[in-house]
Amino acid sequence: MSEHYGPEACERFVDEPPKRAGRTPFERDRARVVHSSALRRLSAKTQVMGAGSDDFVRNRLTHSLEVAQVARELGKALGCDPDIVDSAALSHDLGHPPFGHNGENALDQAAADIGGFEGNAQTLRLLSRLESKAFAPGRKGQQGRSVGLNLTRATLSACVKYPWARGDSPGDAPDAAGKFGAYADDREVFDWLRAGAPAQRRPIEAQVMDLSDDIAYSVHDVEDGVFGGFFELDPAGLDTASVFEVAHDWYDSSVDDARMAAALDRLQALVEWPTASFDGSRPARAELKSLTSALIGRFAMTAQAATVEQWGAGPLTRYGADLEVPPDTRDEITVLKALAAHYVMRTDQRATVQDRQRELLLALVAVLAAGEGRDLEPDFAADFAAASDDPGRHRVIIDQVASLTDVSAHSWALRLLD
Repeated sequence: MSEHYGPEACERFVDEPPKRAGRTPFERDRARVVHSSALRRLSAKTQVMGAGSDDFVRNRLTHSLEVAQVARELGKALGCDPDIVDSAALSHDLGHPPFGHNGENALDQAAADIGGFEGNAQTLRLLSRLESKAFAPGRKGQQGRSVGLNLTRATLSACVKYPWARGDSPGDAPDAAGKFGAYADDREVFDWLRAGAPAQRRPIEAQVMDLSDDIAYSVHDVEDGVFGGFFELDPAGLDTASVFEVAHDWYDSSVDDARMAAALDRLQALVEWPTASFDGSRPARAELKSLTSALIGRFAMTAQAATVEQWGAGPLTRYGADLEVPPDTRDEITVLKALAAHYVMRTDQRATVQDRQRELLLALVAVLAAGEGRDLEPDFAADFAAASDDPGRHRVIIDQVASLTDVSAHSWALRLLD
């Protein structure tokens, strides 16, 4: 479907020599993401429950693969190039540090004096700077700076979930508070990818990625929570008051208990909603899988139908249309996310673990800063040496810690912090 994208969409930040025929620019983009080291590292990073804590539950990599599957099908149905939405979905969590959103909060604290830390901004930094693939031209006889995977403008734009700098949030999206898509020293590539784009508006490919993330996150985290024995789906056993409170406080301040109750009622009325306790048997697992499939199809199809009704059959690409998600669908996704958040992420045991994780990351940042680059991996040591000021050097420290997995963060702590 690349024929529906103009020359500007296919441009790269740094021109590259002609490649062999047979693949579109967007197919090349997807291959670069698939082969990136940042994608491989997601296999050892927390999704909801700790990476490696169970062979069944999802980690960041398996979650990203599931998001990509939903995004590719939904995007293709709307006329988006499937490789663009696939690449965006595979990339959407690349910037997450160890320990998920908990680690993100710790690094934001550690980077408060240099513009903070945000997983989505870190994703752009990885794709356009930290990954090893392409370099800008340098002075004669010298190599220029890394430009990361050097993705096309259309693909890189689709990877930016929050197309604004820190403090410039439009404030009309429930999940946009405090979120941003680019650090100050990545502004050059951010301005390039946003050239000609309407202010603070995302291309439809990014919107498809974002909804697919919400769908996979809401549905699969509930599946993992039930499988892990954290809660049952029996309506009589749910603490709905607490679930609705989380929905309002964590995900969407506009929702009230009545909306959440109506959304939960609609979901529980589905024929696939389990009526018996989950006992871990093969039939029980099949019933749970049937529910996840039904929910994914329900959410994706309602968004597809609403978008086609509003914008026509397409092809819908770039800034020619917006993804339309009915309010009832938004509420149903929100109540599912709140279920997993209340029963899995807010437990006392998990809170204790999260406190220790934040302490570990803050201590790593401190000891690496004190080491003045000596303990960094070679690429980051070179970045540290090339930085022209203290804020630049501190950003390199943050990059290094953010690149670690849950497992390697612990091993670094044992080595450097005894």
